[in-house]
Amino acid sequence: MSLPLAKMSCPAYQCFHALKIKKHHLPLCAARWSSTSIVPRITTHYTIYPRDKDQRWEGVNMERFAEEADVVIVGAGPAGLSAAVRLKQLATKHEKDIRVCLVEKAAQIGAHTLSGACLDPCAFEELFPDWKEKGAPLKTPVTEDRFGILTEKYRIPVPILPGLPMNNHGNYIVRLGHLVSWMGEQAEALGVEVYPGYAAAEVLFHEDGSVKGVATNDVGIQKDGAPKTTFERGLELHAKVTIFAEGCHGHLAKQLYKKFDLRASCDPQTYGIGLKEVGLDYQNPYLSPFREFQRWKHHPSIQTTLEGGKRIAYGARALNEGGLQSVPKLTFPGGLLIGCSPGFMNVPKIKGTHTAMKSGSLAAESIFKQLSGENLQSKTTGLHVTEYEDNLKKSWVWKELYAVRNIRPSCHGFLGIYGGMIYTGIFYWIFRGMEPWTLRHKGFDSDRLKPAKDCTPIEYPKPDGQISFDLLSSVALSGTNHEHDQPAHLTLKDDSIPVNRNLSVYDGPEQRFCPAGVYEFVPLEQGDGYRLQINAQNCVHCKTCDIKDPSQNINWVVPEGGGGPAYNGM
Repeated sequence: MSLPLAKMSCPAYQCFHALKIKKHHLPLCAARWSSTSIVPRITTHYTIYPRDKDQRWEGVNMERFAEEADVVIVGAGPAGLSAAVRLKQLATKHEKDIRVCLVEKAAQIGAHTLSGACLDPCAFEELFPDWKEKGAPLKTPVTEDRFGILTEKYRIPVPILPGLPMNNHGNYIVRLGHLVSWMGEQAEALGVEVYPGYAAAEVLFHEDGSVKGVATNDVGIQKDGAPKTTFERGLELHAKVTIFAEGCHGHLAKQLYKKFDLRASCDPQTYGIGLKEVGLDYQNPYLSPFREFQRWKHHPSIQTTLEGGKRIAYGARALNEGGLQSVPKLTFPGGLLIGCSPGFMNVPKIKGTHTAMKSGSLAAESIFKQLSGENLQSKTTGLHVTEYEDNLKKSWVWKELYAVRNIRPSCHGFLGIYGGMIYTGIFYWIFRGMEPWTLRHKGFDSDRLKPAKDCTPIEYPKPDGQISFDLLSSVALSGTNHEHDQPAHLTLKDDSIPVNRNLSVYDGPEQRFCPAGVYEFVPLEQGDGYRLQINAQNCVHCKTCDIKDPSQNINWVVPEGGGGPAYNGM
């Protein structure tokens, strides 16, 4: 809802009035705000503007149909599919009838999966010991590693010693989307009900507060938030246990963190963005991860590899980089978290697929044991499978993450990345991470940005169209598509903040940190100043905006099912 200044609270009005007085004493970027007293309406999504207060929804049938299952899994990535496959393997072995339903927001299994992936096959081989006979798409074993530090013009070789996490001996180069698609076929063959194109939009709860299941998103809503004649409610999926495998920074997991206080005893999660891993803890608001990637490709040691090649695809995805310190509590009444949702990435190894798969398998084994027990008892209606977290901490996943827990935070000391390398050489390679202390992360990535007035604008070279490219032609190669006439799924808690704070203080960092050109500051149609324009159709579902927004005003929610990128084996 747009509010004139006259209706603001007294402190808010005084704050805005003080900013107006100081307007001419701020840098140029701080003068870019609206002079009108009415904030342009941007967000129309029902999560911000409830439909029960909207007259346009009066008389609309809001009843939802419900399906019952034993286990519902949200997300058909490596973790979710591993959990589904393992559950049905155990059910077949022990002749138990367990209904497993898996929902995935992508139109096809694997279409939202993005990874560079150099796969450590250990967990995959545990799950599919006969994967070669079944024709799994692991075709290219690693034959050579090269690791180095890049200066402005040179590359300093760094030896990869046996035992270092960067050693890729025994791993495979894979197109992870194709591998995930193959896993989906295996899951369906075992009897898993797989539903691509259905986005889980809401967590459902029993009266006792335990998780009841999820509801898929409604369809047939106009861009302005009104119902279309084709409006249909989503489907409710109820389960004894719901597994959340949404991937990094899942929007349902965020709600669960708050409701069950799952992050009370861990460090804040910290992130990177997988274009070419750019840490999202950077401080200069003028930095553009996409343009840093384009510039990186022109480094003399990189460019020679790319010359003569053809750009065939593009994508981006946020990565969990917090490691062991940032893993939240994993279980709660009625549900649990697996994979990159809680964050099991081995950061120095730059791998998380194997740990995600193993977490899914361990979750399945823990759930099956509880479901198949003759004396099934629970204090809550939704089962609380506490054994999963215990089993994970006894597994090689926890041992692996513990050993490397201090490597990334060691890079934030006085010597930066060089200090991190020295630390790794001493405490990991020699002592294998057995030091009796754990380094902490310094805070949220969203709090790291400095005001624009304290930073120097970054001048990036223009793309040459051969090695480096512009943003929009790159996004076009991601296959991204959303129904245009629907409310933007990039929602704002307060429509005034992008201009009044982000633009005035940080020179609008959302127009740079988004790798898909979703956010633009454009001139107002009437009067002076700017407004934020959200090009939601461009969104590649990377979640960077939700993570890096310095005001934490952006809340990413699911669009209509099937929308988003269409990666082909990325």
